[in-house]
Amino acid sequence: MTDRRDNGGTDDLEAALRGAGLRITRQRRVILAILAGGDDHPDALALFRRAARQDPSISLSTVYRTMKVLEERGAIQRHTFEGGPARFEPADGVHHDHLIDLDSGEVIEFRSERIEKLQDEIARELGYEIVSHRLELYGRRRK
Repeated sequence: MTDRRDNGGTDDLEAALRGAGLRITRQRRVILAILAGGDDHPDALALFRRAARQDPSISLSTVYRTMKVLEERGAIQRHTFEGGPARFEPADGVHHDHLIDLDSGEVIEFRSERIEKLQDEIARELGYEIVSHRLELYGRRRK
């Protein structure tokens, strides 16, 4: 759903690291390019493996530290989908929800105006205004 394959995504992530006082090293630049250029929700180990193919000097701890700072700066979203490791995606996209395939672990992004309207209606009926929300659906492909 969200295509982040542009330099703007990398620039935004770099700006977040600079804002935290970190230098943009060659290793971090590789990690950011993978994160910004992907259309999936990789965990830290998947990011590390992809990055290490491009630069074997990258350590898993560099990936973890980079993700922690990006999350603290609000540049990425961390998702802990049921039964799996924390996964990441840039926070620069349009709001969307997730469907997680329980058999493959695939994360499918989707957006439904009907669901958004229903959530607003429910909140309003209960006397609330939605500030933020996440919707995660877990399922298996029909046979």
